[in-house]
Amino acid sequence: MKWSESHIYTLKEAPSDAEIPSHILMVRGGLIKKLAPGIYTYGPLALRSLRKLENIIREELDKAGCTEILMPMVQPRELWEETNRWQEMGDGLLKFQNRNGHDFCLGATHEEVVTDYARKDIKSYRDLPRTLYQIQTKFRDEIRPRFGLMRGREFLMKDAYSFDESKEKAMESYERLKQAYINIFSRVGVDFRMVKADSGNIGGNLSEEFHVLADSGEDHLLVSESGDYAANAEVCPAKDFETIYSQEKELSLEKFETKGCRTIKELSSFLKCAESSLVKTLFFTGVDMPEANRALKDLKPFAVLLRGSDEVNLIKLKNLLGFANPPQMLSDSEVKELTGASPGSCGPVGLQIPIYADTALETLNNIIVGANQDDYHLRNVNYPRDFKVSQFVDIRVAKEGDKNPVGDGKLRSFRGIEVGHIFYLGTKYSKAMNANFLDNNGKSNPLEMGCYGIGVSRTLQAAIEQNNDKDGMIWVKSIAPYKVHICCLDPGDDTVWNETQRIYSDLESKGIDCLVDDRAERPGVKFKDADLLGMPLRITIGGKGLKNNEIEVTKRSDKETVKLAPEGVVQYVEEFYR
Repeated sequence: MKWSESHIYTLKEAPSDAEIPSHILMVRGGLIKKLAPGIYTYGPLALRSLRKLENIIREELDKAGCTEILMPMVQPRELWEETNRWQEMGDGLLKFQNRNGHDFCLGATHEEVVTDYARKDIKSYRDLPRTLYQIQTKFRDEIRPRFGLMRGREFLMKDAYSFDESKEKAMESYERLKQAYINIFSRVGVDFRMVKADSGNIGGNLSEEFHVLADSGEDHLLVSESGDYAANAEVCPAKDFETIYSQEKELSLEKFETKGCRTIKELSSFLKCAESSLVKTLFFTGVDMPEANRALKDLKPFAVLLRGSDEVNLIKLKNLLGFANPPQMLSDSEVKELTGASPGSCGPVGLQIPIYADTALETLNNIIVGANQDDYHLRNVNYPRDFKVSQFVDIRVAKEGDKNPVGDGKLRSFRGIEVGHIFYLGTKYSKAMNANFLDNNGKSNPLEMGCYGIGVSRTLQAAIEQNNDKDGMIWVKSIAPYKVHICCLDPGDDTVWNETQRIYSDLESKGIDCLVDDRAERPGVKFKDADLLGMPLRITIGGKGLKNNEIEVTKRSDKETVKLAPEGVVQYVEEFYR
């Protein structure tokens, strides 16, 4: 493809609304252009890469016995009501009415649609197993879209769904699709990790995520120093590497003044003690209700106790209490109404609501907590003498240095960009939607299901986020828009242009796609754009070089340049890609 015949326009300056390198580079390179917040048009370079990524996905899923279909993006309310997710999905589901007043939504996910599709055809165990997939646009009405394609409202996704006759068979499908995912991301060529994860509002009790490692990743991953354990911090069990036990005897309860201390940090400084030796009390509700319309009596509040140095894990809390969504913190005014004190001066003593305490507190005594009176705290507080606990449970966020929960050694911390997520759904959707089959005894049973997603457009940007430098993108070979970027420095010189055409034709005939920069621009401009766009190889053809019987070939990854005779260029490129 000649640059002059394509629609490629690069920018010198970084866009004002881009925050991370990949977003900046994709906009500067003309790969994406914003139409509205979280909604982008894909330029020709991005589309070429997406198609290559889609082909890898299709090849691996087809080898795994999956069948491609295409489902509607517009979905009727009635299907979502069958699973009670019309309300459960919250504001992320974009809903609208047609001219007849019928309710619809834009597809954020397709569990309901695919279950409806399957239940119309799958009647017998002889029809199983089945795994159906699609690559299609999704829409989720993100409250704050950001980072380009990383957290967009409209995005391209591959979603697959397996149907089996038993849990054992469903787990075989799960493992088969997991291996297909490992193959896909290995072929893409990114550094990735597979981690244990929370199923969220998709459902099921087993799920794993695939993350591309990157410093700007939104997810916190914890990986064992030794062994294979890896998990999203949302679900990683938190275990101290060494358990701390209080050795002193229980002392008498004592109230003392802590004027102006509203945070753990301020209290730690005031008392000249470590934050880990203090205990904080947080207040939550599982009732999803706008703050302006709610009364405290309707919120069923509960309290959480943690060491001052720990952070509450909302996903663990959600799963512990069986909520559909993570619990919400009470407002300052609601805390004051409940306890008589402002946040920062609250504690468990005297509370008449459920209290969930982190397991790290079980071995401590004579703790310091808020006195439920502004500017006062209590010391020498002990369980069960001074307060009651509904349950001691792991509800804190695990962190680097914690003990490996399934073996020896400590956990290490990474940042990751979630690009894939696989779920064992069980019968959540099939039972709700009466998707049944007859087994070999003629008995009707609900289908066992699995769900498997890949963020196709997000994977594209994640690959760039992991592979770039100060000059631009560094494409991995498998999904680069073009394998070779040919810089023709003198397109008006017949000798130079003929040699450019010869090399271009030879490479294209061997299946090596090339972008030819034939613009009437200075060499410096062409080199800057070549570095920005980041194709794996750059071939530089100019009159001065040809006079010396030389053509330069540069690897984008390390800027290593070799000078070759014209007749050796094609062979060099072939070997590079072989």
